[in-house]
Amino acid sequence: MTLTVQDRARRIKIILFDVDGVLTDGGIWLIPVPFATGAGSTTKMVEAKGYSAHDGTSVSLARLGGMKLGIITKRISETVTLRARDLKLEFVYQGYAFKMKAVREIMEKEGVTLEEIAYVGDDVIDLPVMRECGFAVAVGDARPQVKAEAHYVTQNWGGHGAARDAVEFILDAKGILNDCIEAYIDEDNPISPSMDIGKGGDLAGFSLSTPEPGERH
Repeated sequence: MTLTVQDRARRIKIILFDVDGVLTDGGIWLIPVPFATGAGSTTKMVEAKGYSAHDGTSVSLARLGGMKLGIITKRISETVTLRARDLKLEFVYQGYAFKMKAVREIMEKEGVTLEEIAYVGDDVIDLPVMRECGFAVAVGDARPQVKAEAHYVTQNWGGHGAARDAVEFILDAKGILNDCIEAYIDEDNPISPSMDIGKGGDLAGFSLSTPEPGERH
């Protein structure tokens, strides 16, 4: 049986995202920041990225729709850890060049199948997951090879609402997009703090998954 794009989206229980080029526009800013040491002061390079508030809201909408979310990225970055903490993402995998390993761990932990996982990517490193998952999404400015193998290409570009496009497409396919929006804005039925995104702050108490030392992903 040939599945439509809507059929594929309707089955999704978990949505996974790449970070650079998907939740961001792909830009990586290295900013020199002075800080004090016992011997005086020095400068440390800090990595910064920009994220879309529209994409952040999509996390709350997806949770209202009964789904879990996560990120899988090759890079390891404190700013990604902070953003993942603020969004209260259920799955955070940094330092994974071979992303199917993270997907298999998530499947085992959650008891889901590949058909129940959506993945949003932008570059060729994302192709192995996109070729296996139930619903493969490419952002609007993804590489041509990635768009060619996607089930759905977002209207917006990475870092500019592409993640929101993917989430809303899935919720619409399930027939619950408008219900999730109304629940999100209903002051008499506020979203649970455990489901809503965070408000910024330090990283105390937050953990993430990274490869074991010497383990190649």
